[in-house]
Amino acid sequence: MVHACIRQAAEKDASQIAQFNINIAQETEGLALKPEIVESGVIRLLSHPELGFYLVAECESQIVGSLMITTEWSDWRCGQFWWIQSVYVLSDFRRSGLYGRLYSRVKELAESDENVCGFRLYVEKDNTVAQAAYRKYGMHQTAYHVFEETKPGLSYTS
Repeated sequence: MVHACIRQAAEKDASQIAQFNINIAQETEGLALKPEIVESGVIRLLSHPELGFYLVAECESQIVGSLMITTEWSDWRCGQFWWIQSVYVLSDFRRSGLYGRLYSRVKELAESDENVCGFRLYVEKDNTVAQAAYRKYGMHQTAYHVFEETKPGLSYTS
C-alpha cells in the first residue's frame, strides 16, 4: 500500500488535475480534450466551492491521484447525492489501494455532512476494472442509464 496524504485540492493543483482529466478522456474514451477548456473548468470549480470540490492524493509532494465531487439534490430523499467524477490515479500507483483511500475520505466527509444522503458515479460501460473497484468499496450498479444533450456549438475536444 502506498503512503499518500489525501487532502482537498487548492488552486495551485489546477494544472495537474486538468492533466489528469485530459488523461482520463484519452484513456477511457479516446477523446482529445482541449486543455484550455479543461483547465478553465478545473479552476472555476476550485474557486467556486458551491459547484463541488476535488480531493487529491499526494505522495512525496507529487499529486498521484484525484477525484471530483459535485452535488445533486434529491427531493425523494431530502438530501444531496455526491457525484464522484473525474477519478484518476497515475498508472504507477494503480491497484495500490489509492482509490480506496480517496473513497474513504469522501465517506468521512459525507458522514460529517447531514445533507448528504449517498454517492453516485458513472463509469464507461466497458471499463470493467473500474467497475470492479467501485463494487469492492460498496457501490452497486443502479437501474438508471445516463442520457445527455449538450448545447449546440459546444466544442470541448480537439
